[in-house]
Amino acid sequence: MEAHNLKESAMKIVIIGASGTVGRAVTEELSRKHEVIRVGCTQGDEQVDITSQASVQALFEKIGPVDAIVSASGGLHFGPLATMTDSDFDQGLQDKLLGQVRLALTGQHYLNESGSITLISGIVAHEPIAQGVNATTVNAALEGFVRAAACELPRGIRINLISPTVLTESAEAYDGFFPGFESIPAATVALAYRRSVEGVQSGRVYKVGY
Repeated sequence: MEAHNLKESAMKIVIIGASGTVGRAVTEELSRKHEVIRVGCTQGDEQVDITSQASVQALFEKIGPVDAIVSASGGLHFGPLATMTDSDFDQGLQDKLLGQVRLALTGQHYLNESGSITLISGIVAHEPIAQGVNATTVNAALEGFVRAAACELPRGIRINLISPTVLTESAEAYDGFFPGFESIPAATVALAYRRSVEGVQSGRVYKVGY
């Protein structure tokens, strides 16, 4: 049986959170073959506030149809449960959770046929850490959203989630929060994004480094 070479055609990809540690690595990986639009809060080709529906809507209106939406963005609250308030907890809900859900809900209407959405969670969805109640809740909820959304997206659109362990580049900054956890470089996480964007699977949670 003769094997056929698969040649990927260039895609138009928007990367939200492109100036962060993961975002920079993903941009480097995907820009080798594709047209990449870098989006950040204050940097990049375009800017967006993912906590604002109007801002997200304006972003997609401006850039027009794309082949892939990639998120490497989202803030969380870290702090002791004993002193946590609902306002503290709401930070992660509004930013990393609803912010990424908002990107998916709005962005689906700007995706070309057979386009894809890739969001990000993290290892604490499965391995809770001290002061990480908000992070565990948000990351686990994102996994549920992606699995369910994959069942309903039309026009061959796919959605996946990247769930990395702690990054080597960030290990020192988070020293003490991840005792005994092995770290991985952001470039390894970027490969999982490529797998999601260029692959065929949907509704998957790609665990990276654990």
